[in-house]
Amino acid sequence: MSKLRVNAFTLSLDGYGAGPDQTLESPLGVGGEGLHKWMIGTRTFREMVIGKDGGTKGIDDSFAVRSFENVGAWILGRNMFGPVRGEWPDESWKGWWGDNPPYHVPVFVLTHHKRAPILMEGGTTFYFVTGGIHSALEQAKAAAKDKDVRVGGGVATIRQYLKESLIDEMHLAVSPILLGSGEHLFAGLDMPKLGYRCTSQVATAYATHVMIGRA
Repeated sequence: MSKLRVNAFTLSLDGYGAGPDQTLESPLGVGGEGLHKWMIGTRTFREMVIGKDGGTKGIDDSFAVRSFENVGAWILGRNMFGPVRGEWPDESWKGWWGDNPPYHVPVFVLTHHKRAPILMEGGTTFYFVTGGIHSALEQAKAAAKDKDVRVGGGVATIRQYLKESLIDEMHLAVSPILLGSGEHLFAGLDMPKLGYRCTSQVATAYATHVMIGRA
C-alpha cells in the first residue's frame, strides 16, 4: 500500500529544520547548511545530488539510500523549490538543482500562484498545485501508482501534513548543532495526540536518526 513519507529530513537539536533568512545565496537559511553534514559526505548524496563518485558508506549512507527507495512522486513546498515569492515574474527559475534534478519522478509543488509544468532532464517534471495539500497528495498518489509519496519539505509543508495526521512514517536526522531560530517543526503540534510515536533511533557521529510512525 502506498505511504506518505518524510525521509532524511534534518533538524537541529533545538528543533529547527532551516535557518532564518533564506536567500538565493543561503537556500537553507543562515546556518542551515551545517545541519546536513551527516548526508553531504555519503556516497548516495555524491552520486544522486552532485553527480560525483566516492563518499562514505555506513549508517548515514544507508538512511540516505532508503530515502530514495520506492518513491514514485514527491511533494515540495514553494520555498523548497526556490526563493521566488508571490507571482512568478517569469519562467526562468526552475529549481535549485540544475537541468537534471535528483528526483527523477513527478514532483508536486505547493503554491498559491499558477504556473505551467516544467519538464526537466532525467524524468523529473515539476507540477504546480494551487489547490492545497489534499489536492497535491491526491495528484501525487495517482502519479506514484503503487509506490510511495515523499514529502521533501520544507518545515511548513511537513507541519501541514502532520496536523492532518496524513504522514505514515517519518525519518528525522537530528544534527548536533543549535540554530536558535528559523522554522521549528514541532511548535504547537501534539504528536502523541496526532497518533505518532518514536519507533526506533540510532546515532552516528553527525546525527541521531529517529523513526516516527503511527502509535
